[in-house]
Amino acid sequence: MATMTIDLPDKVLSELRSSLEAVEKDIRLAAAIEWYRRGLLSQGRAAELAGVPRADFIDELARRKVEVFSVDLEELKAETGLA
Repeated sequence: MATMTIDLPDKVLSELRSSLEAVEKDIRLAAAIEWYRRGLLSQGRAAELAGVPRADFIDELARRKVEVFSVDLEELKAETGLA
């Protein structure tokens, strides 16, 4: 597993009023959601990155109004024979 270090100014941590562990969790979740939204990660892989079960990740997507399931109209037409 690769490890990455992020320098976080003390003032930012203070303003967030969170522990370092909570901020790390928030950053992982935010990255996972953004990369899922952009189609770079699957739901399962994004949930793994976020460190949460897939069902919890899907719930978080819904809370943030991110499409939980992306459907391509052309693919849907082809699958249903409506193309």
